[in-house]
Amino acid sequence: MIIIKAMLRTILFLMLCIPSILVRAEAPTDSIKALADSAYTHEQYDRAIALYTQLAEQGASAVVYYNLGCAYYRKGDIAHSILWHERAALLDPANADIAYNLQLLRDKTIDRIEPMHEFFLFQLWSDVVSLMYADAWAILALVCFSLALVMLALFMFSSRMPVRRMGLYVCILCVLLSVLGNVCAYQQHNKVMNRTSGVVVASSVTVKSTPSENGNDLFVIHEGTRLDVQDDSMKEWAEIRISDGKVGWVQKKAFERI
Repeated sequence: MIIIKAMLRTILFLMLCIPSILVRAEAPTDSIKALADSAYTHEQYDRAIALYTQLAEQGASAVVYYNLGCAYYRKGDIAHSILWHERAALLDPANADIAYNLQLLRDKTIDRIEPMHEFFLFQLWSDVVSLMYADAWAILALVCFSLALVMLALFMFSSRMPVRRMGLYVCILCVLLSVLGNVCAYQQHNKVMNRTSGVVVASSVTVKSTPSENGNDLFVIHEGTRLDVQDDSMKEWAEIRISDGKVGWVQKKAFERI
């Protein structure tokens, strides 16, 4: 009995310690964020970038990525500013400030690439998926599914025909919305986990016909240009595709993954 009581006291003590441990773990992060914000405010952009990068290495955060993008912009590094804004947009695709900054930054790049026209239904679906980030879509799916269960119960147990009919229709609608939310959440999660896009960080890159310095020159792209990786199987080279449909090979050191 004494042993059991001692074990219970130990477990209780450990449970009470958990919040304080979590607070202590979060405190350094909050402190670094405060220092980074202060450095940015005082125009110490190199220090701000170093501190924000330290935070980014500890975990993905749209706010930190956005701040890093702004700090790089203040330094005049458009390529890395676009890179971090793109990473922020990946985590928070509906953020208007990120989208606005990205548009301004793209207008400052050298390359003026006319994107290929996409079938309007594909573009519409892409716009719908980008309305919210993955967790928000998942929450919406869960709420709609719970509401569908309530409406199903209303349909099954109500004695009034109008109420039963309304319960059935709303249940079907909520099930469809739940499926939509799950699909969108999956696609957003997949975009974050399998990052196939990148941003050119070299001042200029000559795209080759083959993964070799001796390959034929196809075209030139400059810093800040977004690209999609088509083939990543080689160690030093990657086959890329830009938004107008052109394809070629570049060295991996010329760009960074979003």
